Amino acid sequence: MKEYQTITEISGPLVFAEVDEPVGYDEIVEIETADGDIRRGQVLESTSEYVAIQVFEGTSGINRDASVRFVGETMKMPVTEDLLGRVMDGTGQPIDDGPDIVPDERRDIVGAAINPYSREYPEEFIQTGVSAVDGMNTLVRGQKLPIFSGSGLPHSDLALQIARQATVPEEEEEGESSEFAVIFGAMGITAEEANEFMDDFERTGALERSVVFMNLADDPAVERTITPRLALTTAEYLAFDKDYHVLVILTDMTNYCEALREIGAAREEVPGRRGYPGYMYTDLANLYERAGRIKDHEGSVTQIPILTMPGDDDTHPIPDLTGYITEGQIYIDRDLNSQGIEPPINVLPSLSRLMDDGIGEGLTREDHADVSDQIYAAYAEGEDLRDLVNIVGREALSDLDNKYLDFADRFETEFVQQGTETNRDIDETLEIGWDLLSMLPKDALNRIDEELIDEHYREDQTVEAPADD
Repeated sequence: MKEYQTITEISGPLVFAEVDEPVGYDEIVEIETADGDIRRGQVLESTSEYVAIQVFEGTSGINRDASVRFVGETMKMPVTEDLLGRVMDGTGQPIDDGPDIVPDERRDIVGAAINPYSREYPEEFIQTGVSAVDGMNTLVRGQKLPIFSGSGLPHSDLALQIARQATVPEEEEEGESSEFAVIFGAMGITAEEANEFMDDFERTGALERSVVFMNLADDPAVERTITPRLALTTAEYLAFDKDYHVLVILTDMTNYCEALREIGAAREEVPGRRGYPGYMYTDLANLYERAGRIKDHEGSVTQIPILTMPGDDDTHPIPDLTGYITEGQIYIDRDLNSQGIEPPINVLPSLSRLMDDGIGEGLTREDHADVSDQIYAAYAEGEDLRDLVNIVGREALSDLDNKYLDFADRFETEFVQQGTETNRDIDETLEIGWDLLSMLPKDALNRIDEELIDEHYREDQTVEAPADD
């Protein structure tokens, strides 16, 4: 290994050093301080005269007397099936007091792009047990479906509930069973949040089939740029080498993007929107596009990235770019949360672009698509009428309008509301949907086939008048 003592500048998480020959991009670097402390870093920029190194453990204590050694290889993740049940830090080092990891192999954390021709189209319904997801914004195996949330909202509870309850009914009906694993990548979360996640994993026994990567808020921000890549490299190994169906939960992508902005500022890059790097779209796509299925492979990688929208603004660059790359989004709503609805999912702005391919006859139930469309239309009508009621009062509305208002209230309290421990199968979800739709007259159900209405409509469905406040 070549060794230099030519550090010229230290800026934030970056160290600049002179070299006498080009060094490989992304090459791993060891920096040894005067007192013998060794830090790891990665080449971020390289010319024939100097390199810019991002230091994973932070630059505190590094000065111009430090030695810089170039290892000659890019960063790799040691992968093995024995990683299941282990807890790692943000750089992939075990922090659970377990035995040393003996890897089957070491893989580049950047991964290899999946050839579009080799991709298997995602169309297998994943039952999460959450009605607002299964019934209205269905998750499909191999999909990337982010959760758009805000500061202080219970997005972590929803992610953990999905991780506990996710199954593939089609596989169970055919008598098949596949290994299921959860990869949890935390970036910049607080110690309190980390403890909540770990307590839930241990309480439910989910840790036995999980690999956890923890980068906490007080860890160096630059670590956050490699944590999701370590997690996804592990997921790809388990999915495409060991035939696991892997659910990857990444939280919080906002902290990840803040780390990109910090590094960009240290490099004195020309900023893009709101100070974020102009290449942030490409960087996020490199992560999100690692979800999917590959032909002739049993395993799959399904992603649920979580991001907290600054100021609850979905036009902010982070949710905006994420929405372009991923196949939909699940919105966590602040108003529903204040009403005590669990999980507080707002189905109107939520979307699953692969839903139509994952539902329908032979996959869930033949009435799934029609019921979902009709519920969406009825709830949207009820939401619009709520604004009108504030102006003219309920007495000025027609009987049908009042039924739409009642429908919207019951949809939130009976369909969306289910708590974090309730696991509903798709049949139960759709039966609740039919109970609610039967509040409306048959001629208002214009998005459902008449044969399905005759089969499922409840003629004796009655609606009690709302109690006066």
